[in-house]
Amino acid sequence: MGDRDVLAGLDEIDWAALSHAYGPADDVPGLLRALRSESHDERERAVCELYGNIFHQGSRYQATAYAVPFLAQLAVDAATPDRQEIVHLLASVAIGYDEAHLPRGVDIAGWRAEVGRMRAADPAEELRKIDEWVEAAQDEGERRARSWRRDCYDHAESLRCAQDELGVYDAVRAEVPGLRRLLGDDDPEIRSATAYLLGWFPEEAADSVLALRPLPGSETVTGVLANAIISAGLLSDVELIPRLREHLGGPEPLLRWAAAVALARLGVLNREIIGALASASVDPPKADVVPGVHFMEGDGRAYASQTLAALDVRLPAESVDAVLEGLSRSSEIAVFSMATAALRLTFEEAAPRQLLPFEELTKPQQRVVRVLAELGPETWRWDNFMEILRTWNLPSTHADCRAYAGLDALK
Repeated sequence: MGDRDVLAGLDEIDWAALSHAYGPADDVPGLLRALRSESHDERERAVCELYGNIFHQGSRYQATAYAVPFLAQLAVDAATPDRQEIVHLLASVAIGYDEAHLPRGVDIAGWRAEVGRMRAADPAEELRKIDEWVEAAQDEGERRARSWRRDCYDHAESLRCAQDELGVYDAVRAEVPGLRRLLGDDDPEIRSATAYLLGWFPEEAADSVLALRPLPGSETVTGVLANAIISAGLLSDVELIPRLREHLGGPEPLLRWAAAVALARLGVLNREIIGALASASVDPPKADVVPGVHFMEGDGRAYASQTLAALDVRLPAESVDAVLEGLSRSSEIAVFSMATAALRLTFEEAAPRQLLPFEELTKPQQRVVRVLAELGPETWRWDNFMEILRTWNLPSTHADCRAYAGLDALK
């Protein structure tokens, strides 16, 4: 398979003068070419290395935006193998980890405004605000953690990173019109990945919803349709509401879940929708369809719970109970989103300013603390999980949390 036309101009870029996670980006051209290799192992290695250098742990770099047009050309060329992997990579470099934007979607106006604010900010004033944040720490442990972040802060570097990330997003956005055509590809994996990608670009919504709107009536592959439904909701396609109501009452569990998520995002709420989300918070639809749901890496329980937690209505007690039950059935990294949703619902989105005596907590608050305390050591070993508890001013070690909840000491 030749790559002369698809990668035209690749060698005209001074990749060594660009940077990624590991320094000069002079390895990127070879990795892009390897995506056309006849060897599956070589293609797989190239994808893994690109995730590691131009998208290292969610960060984007100077070289990332330069790679985007070539990735897009590879994705739309039918001679490229494993094109769905390239589409997923494009979505990743555009937005980072998608849970940061869910369930509401990309707030691109807020994102652009924040980068603009950073450009205009006085570095000394920014540092003063961080000093105030450090001083507002509730205890010595939190103060040490905040002081470490303060010591690492560099305004120029933070601004550079923010501008790189927004620049990459805009580079992918520029390719969306061409990528949109992949919704008609013969390969359902490619259609599914494309449906997922389109949901992250609200500024392209006018044309994207027109491309997505026919799918609920024509797409026969469940996973493709589920991703298309979620993206249509993220892009605020209210004209799709009647079709979504049909899927909400239909026989396919995954499509009922997707329709409930999308309808809630569109502001359509009733007992049936809230009930569907609550049910999925306990027993999510099976994730064994191919292609699968890509949002939140297919974690339907977490997505449903986060959707409930984001609603501007007081939920029935049984819905909150459902999220807490779902939390009790989760472990390890799957707990992160579930714990955040449960704490928002039980503490009503406001962390207590100080740790109250356990007896002064409401019954739902007591229950969520007990559920957290009873999670196993495989969950408590994660610093991310303990940071969530610190954010909510709750005991952040397993032993302290169990003692606070009145449970037996760890053996």
